[in-house]
Amino acid sequence: MAEITSQMVMQLREKTQVGVLDCKKALAEAEGDLEKAIELLRKKGIMKAGKVKDKVATEGLVGSYIHTGGRIGVLVEVNCQTDFVAKGEEFQQLVRDIAMQIAASPNVEFVSVDDVDQDIKDRELAIEVQREDLLSKPEKIRAQIAQGRVDKLFKERALLEQPFIKDQSISVGELITQKIAKIGENIKVRRFARFVLGEGLEKEEKNFAEEVAAQTGGA
Repeated sequence: MAEITSQMVMQLREKTQVGVLDCKKALAEAEGDLEKAIELLRKKGIMKAGKVKDKVATEGLVGSYIHTGGRIGVLVEVNCQTDFVAKGEEFQQLVRDIAMQIAASPNVEFVSVDDVDQDIKDRELAIEVQREDLLSKPEKIRAQIAQGRVDKLFKERALLEQPFIKDQSISVGELITQKIAKIGENIKVRRFARFVLGEGLEKEEKNFAEEVAAQTGGA
């Protein structure tokens, strides 16, 4: 396996205008071969998607999903560039799939890792550095391990990092990239809310015998 250096990643990025993470993945898959990496990005539609990802997306839909029995509900806003695309079946199906994904992901709190406030990241890092199992390690190693744990923590809470429920081989972020390439417009998940019936409420627990007595007028 060829070592993928930052210089190789930046070179591919300059040639394709694709994001750093996608460049790194393509180079790893191509075993460091730049031309093969470019071809992989073309085949996956990522190069085409990269050209429109910076465009402003202000149209779109607010989609919803209610799980069977009405115990879990989701609202999600997904943006695109034009009303024409927003009315299309391809985009509407994507919104439904994303809403369903959120319903199935109880740990998800953010759209992406970039949405997490830096002070929250710093606070979690400070906690991890002081974990008992790390205190005996050298400071530099301890910091690296703690940072890795924090990165993993927030990836687990980010919607775009989740394996897509209908195809576990891709993430939600990769699904959206594929749709951008196919539709030809920028697509972004802006925000979402997940509701669980009774969440946060203290449920009153009654003694069954007392409840029956109360209903029948008994003592």
